[in-house]
Amino acid sequence: MPRHGEVLVAIIDDVLDFSILRSEQWYRIPVKSVEKWLKDCFPPVWIAFYQTKIFGEEGNSVNYVAQVKNIQKVPRHKLFPKEPKDYKSSQMYYKVVIGDLQRHPRPIISLKKRRIHFIPTTIEKFRTADEINDLFDESPLEDLLWAELKKAGIPAERQLFIDIGENRYALDFAIECKDGKIDVETDGNFHHTNPEDVQRDKHRQNDLVTKKWGFLRFTTEDIQERMPYCIDKINQTIDGYGGLKIGNRIRKMSEPKNTFQLTFLDFMNDDEGNP
Repeated sequence: MPRHGEVLVAIIDDVLDFSILRSEQWYRIPVKSVEKWLKDCFPPVWIAFYQTKIFGEEGNSVNYVAQVKNIQKVPRHKLFPKEPKDYKSSQMYYKVVIGDLQRHPRPIISLKKRRIHFIPTTIEKFRTADEINDLFDESPLEDLLWAELKKAGIPAERQLFIDIGENRYALDFAIECKDGKIDVETDGNFHHTNPEDVQRDKHRQNDLVTKKWGFLRFTTEDIQERMPYCIDKINQTIDGYGGLKIGNRIRKMSEPKNTFQLTFLDFMNDDEGNP
């Protein structure tokens, strides 16, 4: 049975860190990051590495993976004994000791060149992923909708974090359009019975609307039993926002799909960053 977090996709955004990874075979994760983001799925069996744009041709993609051999909890000064002692020296890290760094058979790319931090996923999703959004393992409802969005040729970004004022929100699906952006949320049945979640979502929706985001919410029954309705509403909303924005091209969802052929170059010409 696939286990959530069996593979951890982690960021590499520093050439020195990558050199340490290759030569000394360890990677560091702040303890506070694990406690905040990974406490329910740590430790991993495998760790893969998302390289940022500073790595040139290998940037904005996952190219390497390694087996986790050991994990130690250590202060920073033990990781970097030659650094001058300062307030950072006592910060605690998990030192993740790895086996041989293996090249993945094919890069797992980020079409939107987004910046990620950690993605806990299953070994099966890691083996079959073509792009970063295929890795996310948050809920079966999201997986069902994601599969249909791909069939419809809608390049959404999954689990996108955005900041509005002092609040940070994780969006299930973010879709960039010509005249704005759309947040699509999938809610399980339990979610609707939890007053705290309901109140939090009201605040999030209000914040998004003030920033001119469109907003769609689908229930468990919608996703499991009325998927054509969900895709139709998404298509209508996209067209209401001027059509999909992909690089310098605009696609209206009311147009026949075969009149708009999406290519990798469309994304390469897109602006760097999040939708």
